[in-house]
Amino acid sequence: MDSLQGFKTSDSSPSSATILNPCFPADLSIATASTTVNTTITMTSNTKANPLPAAASSSPPPSTLSRYENQKRRDWNTFGQYLRNHRPPLSLSRCSGAHVLEFLRYLDQFGKTKVHTQLCPFFGHPNPPAPCPCPLRQAWGSLDALIGRLRAAYEEHGGKPEANPFGARAIRLYLREVRDSQAKARGISYEKKKRKRPPKAPPPQPPSLPPDPNQNQ
Repeated sequence: MDSLQGFKTSDSSPSSATILNPCFPADLSIATASTTVNTTITMTSNTKANPLPAAASSSPPPSTLSRYENQKRRDWNTFGQYLRNHRPPLSLSRCSGAHVLEFLRYLDQFGKTKVHTQLCPFFGHPNPPAPCPCPLRQAWGSLDALIGRLRAAYEEHGGKPEANPFGARAIRLYLREVRDSQAKARGISYEKKKRKRPPKAPPPQPPSLPPDPNQNQ
C-alpha cells in the first residue's frame, strides 16, 4: 500500500497491543489478540460468514474487439476528424452524400494503387514491366469496404437508415465509376465469381427385395 492513511493506531491501554485497522474489503477482517495472555497476533478470514462471490474469485477476461470492429472504429474516428477539419466545420447531422464524396477524393492522396492514365504505355497492362509517373489512388476494393464500415457505424451511432449519407445513390455511382475506370486502366476484371453450389446428393435407392421363390414354380 502506497499510503498509510488507511491505518489507525489505538493507544487506549498500555497492556494491550497496538491494533492496526487497514482498509481491507468488507469480506476480509483482521483480529488481534490481547498481549495480557500472549503476544500472538491472529489473522482470520470470515469466508464462512461472508463468502466471496464467484465472480470476484474468477473474473472473465475482457472481451477483445474483432479486427473488423477495430477497423470500423478507426474509420469512424478518421471521418469525424475530417468533418471537424472541414472549412467550415460540419456536424454529422448536416453531412450529405456530397461530403462523403469529398472525403473519398481526399483519401486518394494516401492511396498506394497505381492507376494508369490513357496516355501511359502501360494502360490496361496488369503487370507493367517498368515504373511510370501515373498517380497513386485508393483501390476500388478498399473504398467499397470503407463505405460499408462507415455505413454500419453511422447507424450504430444513432443515425437513421433512410438518412444515411454513406448509402446515397451518388456514392454507389461513384464506386461503380471507380471500379470500371480502374479495371480498364489496370487490366483487371472485377467481375464477381459465381459461387459454386455443392453437387446434389443422389436420392437414396430403395432397398432391393429378395426374389420370390414361388415365381420359379
